Amino acid sequence: MITRAIENFLEVHVEDFVEWEKRPYKNNFFEIVYVEKGAGTQCINQHQFEYREGNIFLLPPLDCHSFNISEPSRFYFIRFTDHYFLSNKHLADYNNWFDKITYILANYNRIPGDIIASDRERQFIISNINFIYQEYLLADSYSESVIAGAIASILNILARSIEKRYVEQAGETDNRFGEIIRFVNTHIVDNEKLRIPFLADMFGVSKTYFSSYFKKQAGVSLADYILKSKLKIVETKVLHTDLSIKEIAYQMNFTDSSHLARSFKKAYGMTIREFKQSGKIHCA
Repeated sequence: MITRAIENFLEVHVEDFVEWEKRPYKNNFFEIVYVEKGAGTQCINQHQFEYREGNIFLLPPLDCHSFNISEPSRFYFIRFTDHYFLSNKHLADYNNWFDKITYILANYNRIPGDIIASDRERQFIISNINFIYQEYLLADSYSESVIAGAIASILNILARSIEKRYVEQAGETDNRFGEIIRFVNTHIVDNEKLRIPFLADMFGVSKTYFSSYFKKQAGVSLADYILKSKLKIVETKVLHTDLSIKEIAYQMNFTDSSHLARSFKKAYGMTIREFKQSGKIHCA
């Protein structure tokens, strides 16, 4: 019998499909999916990706996703609730972990599909998913802590894989730009380290050329890239915490809550309150 305490933090299900059936919607933080067997295509926001045995996917909240089954398939679904990451009982450094999770979710949509970098990492994650499922079924007084440790390992590998893939994409035409993107993403709230003179010196680019160089590679200016990346993290904090706009603005290094509110409305065409309300509408 699964304990109520564990259910409040996450759910683990193993399901077999010959034909995809829409699952009951729950407003989860995000979901990890492991394909134990089968083949077909995964649909995320109208984009199709082939799946096969051994694939591991991350499904962020509010994405429209389904699977078209071509061979009978068995999926492991690990659904996380907000409470898992809002509980200091599970994570010693909550702020650091929440920022890591928001980084994963903010960047994942740029590289959807299976993103595990190596067979070694894939086998490690699969072993941990099977282990988590067994602990979930056991559900004794130790299970929550044991599950938390296994999930921490999985999330670290997911974060590394997503960063590696994203940096590789950014560096396809220029390896140095890939490293610049890595640095910007991992220091997104440190305004001093995101200034052009600092970045130019660090990566050996002329200060007068850096702006043009970045825009040529990224397709947007450095300022626009930083703002867009910050706002993707703001999205997650708005939808999955009880933080006030003032607190989020402080954490993300906006001048003040008014600055954040104006930037958000300009980028999204709606207020933060309106976004939070629309975020509760399930995309069928």
